[in-house]
Amino acid sequence: MFIPVDLKQTVQVDKDLQIRAYYAGHVIGAAMFYAKVGDAAMVYTGDYNMTPDRHLGAAQIDRLQLDLLITESTYATTVRDSRYGREREFLKAVHNCVAAGGKVLIPTFALGRAQELCILLEDYWERMNLKVPIYFSAGLTIQANMYYKMLINWTSQKIKETYATHNAFDFKNVRNFDRSLINAPGPCVLFATPGMIVGGFSLEVFMQWAPSENNLVTLPGYCVAGTIGHKLMSGKPTKIDLDKDTQIDVRCQIHQLSFSPHTDAKGIMDLVKFLSPKHAILVHGEKPKMATLKERIQSELGIRCYFPANNETVTIPLTQYVKADASNTFIRSCLNPNFKFSTCSSVDNSYLDSNESKAVSRLSVSDDRVSEGILVVGKGKKAKVIHQDELLNTFGEKKHEIQFAYCFPMHMTRTEDIPSASDLLRGLEKCTLISRLSTILSNELSGGNILDLGEQLQVESFRVSVCSSDNCPHRLSGSFQNNSELVFFCCCWSVADEKLAWKIISIMKGSTLQTT
Repeated sequence: MFIPVDLKQTVQVDKDLQIRAYYAGHVIGAAMFYAKVGDAAMVYTGDYNMTPDRHLGAAQIDRLQLDLLITESTYATTVRDSRYGREREFLKAVHNCVAAGGKVLIPTFALGRAQELCILLEDYWERMNLKVPIYFSAGLTIQANMYYKMLINWTSQKIKETYATHNAFDFKNVRNFDRSLINAPGPCVLFATPGMIVGGFSLEVFMQWAPSENNLVTLPGYCVAGTIGHKLMSGKPTKIDLDKDTQIDVRCQIHQLSFSPHTDAKGIMDLVKFLSPKHAILVHGEKPKMATLKERIQSELGIRCYFPANNETVTIPLTQYVKADASNTFIRSCLNPNFKFSTCSSVDNSYLDSNESKAVSRLSVSDDRVSEGILVVGKGKKAKVIHQDELLNTFGEKKHEIQFAYCFPMHMTRTEDIPSASDLLRGLEKCTLISRLSTILSNELSGGNILDLGEQLQVESFRVSVCSSDNCPHRLSGSFQNNSELVFFCCCWSVADEKLAWKIISIMKGSTLQTT
């Protein structure tokens, strides 16, 4: 079943597949297609042109969120010169040939370049008042011109603007060609298909005109390797073997100019950059040149790129979107502002009566709110985003908190009239030791809010107290022989303050309690 599709018309093919066509600028009717299946989206360009010419506009597409872009890469490493420079060179070569009495063969495809070059020659012939005949080989080209006249909306803006007074495809100086004219005397210009001289009428004429030095073959487009067109573009051969029994004597002038309707390397890079897909695949190109373009896309744009061979499978990871409800608590948390204040300087001239200026500091306020939630997906239930405080209630669990504990010794110095560590502990003088420890931490720990709770110190979740148990389960086994007295402290803290805890422990281990 065929479905006619207008440009930018979204078609829902079935419940999963959605497609949309975009103007490709390659030939009349050429389109790039956007396709979306579920959450996965891609664009397949086909052949396209990012530069407008005389009869068609440039490719046009919306900025889309894409997982994949599949793009042609015919001219993966070629950057074309100015269109106007190429046109001048083409017209000069044609004019010089016909002025010298020669014949010009322009092998081209029926759709696209034939119309582009006919418009160019028609305009030049009118300006220069030339009477040399321009011919179309009969067949597809004539039919193509008819469709161009009908489908003006697909053409360039200039042609659409002048259509009311002049149809650009009504060529006054172009007529149909008859085979009897192949060897007719006098100069002429002939558009013949196919474009690569692989057979057909263009090959028939080439065999007759190639032996003459007065004649010209101008190749305006891409030619596949192995074709006669490609052999002519690769150098000026003196002979071409058509088959084992036929050899063509080539003495004519060869002129090559890129009027191809395919985009060049710059156009490909511009499209990839504009669409910014997560992945790109290159097709319709030559392997070494595609490899070069792939490296450019990956290094300059940071987009993963592939150029698979025919029948090779490429697997592309896709982005999955989950539709979810949100709890009221989470929504309320999203409404909490997160104001950030900064100062900036500006010049205020409102109250000055001279040419002087004065810098004025102004307060800038921004609201950079970020909400964090937890996605809960239950079996057979719709996904839901909840606030972290709701998680335990959602699963019917009580709050659990992981605590770390550590028991270690700290050195203490004393004079003879001061009780020993064991005497202090027996005499319940733990508050004295905690007070001394508080003094040490206050001097070493900047910005810490130290709470002295009598027999315990607390900094955030970190708590430390004197340990009087010889068999403390949090104490590491080892020999603690030292001339100084040792006092053991038990510490505990939560995961959130682990860095702070080890900083305090390091301070304590590197300090000595002074009891004098």
